[in-house]
Amino acid sequence: MSFKPVYIIDGARTPFLKARNAPGPFSAGDLAAAAGRALLARQPFAAEELDEVILGCASPSPDEVNIGRVAALRIGCGHGVPGWTVMRNCASGMQALDSAIANIHTGRSQLALAGGVDALSRAPLLYSRAMVLWFAKMAQAKTLGQKAALFAKLKPGALLSPVIGILKGLTDPVVGLLMGQTAENLAWRFGITREQMDAFSVRSHQRAVAAQDAGHYDEVMPLIDRDGAVYAADDGVRRDSSMAGLAKLKPFFDKKYGKVTPGNSSQITDGSVWLILASEEAVARHRLQPIGRIADVQWAGLDPAQMGLGPVHAATPILRRHGLGLNDLDAWEINEAFAAQVLGCIEAWKDADWCREQLGLDAPLGVLDEEKLNVDGGAIALGHPVGASGARIVLHLLHVLRRNGGKRGMATICIGGGQGGAMLVETV
Repeated sequence: MSFKPVYIIDGARTPFLKARNAPGPFSAGDLAAAAGRALLARQPFAAEELDEVILGCASPSPDEVNIGRVAALRIGCGHGVPGWTVMRNCASGMQALDSAIANIHTGRSQLALAGGVDALSRAPLLYSRAMVLWFAKMAQAKTLGQKAALFAKLKPGALLSPVIGILKGLTDPVVGLLMGQTAENLAWRFGITREQMDAFSVRSHQRAVAAQDAGHYDEVMPLIDRDGAVYAADDGVRRDSSMAGLAKLKPFFDKKYGKVTPGNSSQITDGSVWLILASEEAVARHRLQPIGRIADVQWAGLDPAQMGLGPVHAATPILRRHGLGLNDLDAWEINEAFAAQVLGCIEAWKDADWCREQLGLDAPLGVLDEEKLNVDGGAIALGHPVGASGARIVLHLLHVLRRNGGKRGMATICIGGGQGGAMLVETV
């Protein structure tokens, strides 16, 4: 497979801010603009010299529907730089990178700003269908008597019981399952225990704490809100995370028999990530210093009820194309949508029957060395702003490789709806 080099020049992100049952201090546009300005301010080219801006977003607000264009203008790219938005659920940020790669390959773009954003704390509350129909009838009513009759029929419960938008967004419309219920499917399929999930979650927090203390999240650019408050780091990381603490939490998605809890799931979060991608020609023209390159990309589809295994379906073809085993790579980032989901991927690669039936392989791929996996923690500790996570894992993977002297790594993510995405990243 011929894959023309596409270079990563630089990247930055905001802190990931945990949603706390109320709208957060920043809109998605605020987050994207803040990270983008910080990143472009240190580049040797002007923002107007970008060929395009591509932003992944799973839940844009009604006033920022094409948030890619909104962000481009707010960042200072000027009227002449086109901006557009992509959506592939949890991999929207990774899709933005792949869209930039495709345009660079065709020659339509040489220098692109691509990434992802979501402000999930601002996901809307929706009226029920019954309430919407009531409003429609009220708009059609012509006399005071007709309107009074409609008010008499109005049930307070319909008005005071809104539909939670984010729960609708996290429910697969084809199989009717919440994403956490698909994680329960994997726990059942591979015999993953509650204790294994909680232990994985504690480790995610511990690794994130260690990385923060060591300064390993230097891609994070602080935010300042309108009141002058500073947000300098991912605030969902828990220094006190423990098995005893997690054991107190009740299952959320299957309250009677389940094992998946809020503590062993990713957090609902706000955040934004950007990367600068460039062709060889742009690198030479602007005298850029690449920090890495994207060497291969793969997308895959699978049963939506098993969506958490998307990383296995997407990463395996890349490994086979390049003649690599799981542990021939120096680092892995598998987005931690749920502890059960990441553990399910590890188990699937070990399972001979599953690899034969689902991947058509003669033998299992083996045991992934977990010391190479999410070495600085993952979304269980950091959070999962759906549109941003696919870009975050690519950027941080590259930082891990450069810090540890590694050469190649895989960033891969499961995607609601039954898909997976993966990118093979190399240092230069």
